Amino acid sequence: MSKIDTLLVANRGEIACRVMRTAKALGLTTVAVHSATDRNARHVEEADIAIDLGGAKPAESYLRADAVLAAAKAAGAQAIHPGYGFLSENAGFARACEEAGLVFLGPPASAIDAMGSKSAAKALMETAGVPLVPGYHGEAQDYATFQHEAQRIGYPVLLKAAAGGGGKGMKVVEREAELAEELESAQREAQSGFGDSRMLVEKYLTKPRHVEIQVFADKHGNCLYLNERDCSIQRRHQKVVEEAPAPGLSAELRAAMGESAVRAAQAIGYVGAGTVEFLYDEGSGQFFFMEMNTRLQVEHPVTEAITGLDLVAWQIRVARGEPLPITQEQVPLIGHAIEVRLYAEDPEGG
Repeated sequence: MSKIDTLLVANRGEIACRVMRTAKALGLTTVAVHSATDRNARHVEEADIAIDLGGAKPAESYLRADAVLAAAKAAGAQAIHPGYGFLSENAGFARACEEAGLVFLGPPASAIDAMGSKSAAKALMETAGVPLVPGYHGEAQDYATFQHEAQRIGYPVLLKAAAGGGGKGMKVVEREAELAEELESAQREAQSGFGDSRMLVEKYLTKPRHVEIQVFADKHGNCLYLNERDCSIQRRHQKVVEEAPAPGLSAELRAAMGESAVRAAQAIGYVGAGTVEFLYDEGSGQFFFMEMNTRLQVEHPVTEAITGLDLVAWQIRVARGEPLPITQEQVPLIGHAIEVRLYAEDPEGG
């Protein structure tokens, strides 16, 4: 068992406060880090210990792995919770924590690496028997390859950045005449946004639902799915409404998706909280693996509301080496929950 009595939260805002709330309830001392401009922020006020990382921008503070690790050592913390965003899905940071003798409250670095590339993740999932959208996620990146694969899959197709997220480097191609221009545009966007121009192409489902499964695994080989969230209502590939449980999803389909999500997690030796995202085609009743988020999600409170479970408390206990406290059959499903994200946009500029 790993001793954890002091926890540093390497984040700010709502998620930092959320993690510290549970940590305090479990009797832990909490440590906040902050930029120079965030010294009076709420997460700083709520922490037992606060350490100034300096700098005004995230790149000068929250994203400085060396400064975060030094802060943890200075505060006597044994563990770091990365929250979401910033360093949460940074395999290098997870490894640096381990090398520094600190517990990273997330999956092993190898699991973050495995799911960091959409192409590599799909290849792994194929081997694990997790259903995939028909597509191409190979190494060859020339136009002729994409032209051939798009013809094989059948239009419309979706071009996606292999290392992407948040809708960047993503283009729908309705017909072959548009492929060259859209591929070039998507590659430029991917290179600019992620420093990686590699693309994958898959069948574009015209009316899919976006259903994600919350999974949780411990260090003893146990892995559960904690029901699902429907996030089909989106704006520019960004989730707007999260709903749990997903409307109209049968118990049989929930179990099938949940079991596939568990296979996905076990295939990469996952530990902790993660989310496996699927596209569900209502017409055919089929579902397909899309990606896995190797961290706690912004929308985790929706799952907590319908299960009555505290996922951050589970993260801390699993990091200490404790087994999951319940079995799959004991996972609750109570009531209904909705989370809405507010976006500020220029109505004329788009």
